[in-house]
Amino acid sequence: MGDTAKSAEQAAGDGHELGYSGDLSPREAWDMLAREKNAVLIDVRSRAEWTFVGVASLAALGKAPLYVSWQNYSTSLDGRAQMVPNPQFAVAIASAVEKDAPAIFLCRSGGRSKPAAIAMTSNGFTRAYNLAGGFEGDRDAAGHRGQSGGWKAAGLAWTQE
Repeated sequence: MGDTAKSAEQAAGDGHELGYSGDLSPREAWDMLAREKNAVLIDVRSRAEWTFVGVASLAALGKAPLYVSWQNYSTSLDGRAQMVPNPQFAVAIASAVEKDAPAIFLCRSGGRSKPAAIAMTSNGFTRAYNLAGGFEGDRDAAGHRGQSGGWKAAGLAWTQE
């Protein structure tokens, strides 16, 4: 975990100065999911990422992630692919997760999950966390993801279709 990341214990008492409950390392997230019955891992990546890159497996905990895209692919008028906000994101999360439950948001590397945690905090969620490093982490020296930081590099369970 980097210098800016806070542990769950630090974040729980910080009064949301960050706009959310803070960052968790992949191991801290796993431990929270194991320890707290109502804790939920929310994967905010795209359907293509879930299908082709893989997903976190919580089977050993008797749980499954919740899949709700923070952004969806769309095509602009000039034919370019672009990501647009999912207008149903907050509604989908609020209908599936208790507002006081630990909600751990996961994306590829943290760029979407942090704003998702902030958004859900502004929607009344009291324990919205960002999973630092996301599913694949940062690029390594060779430019590849999945080896440096994130869920996969931490050796946590995952699966791929």
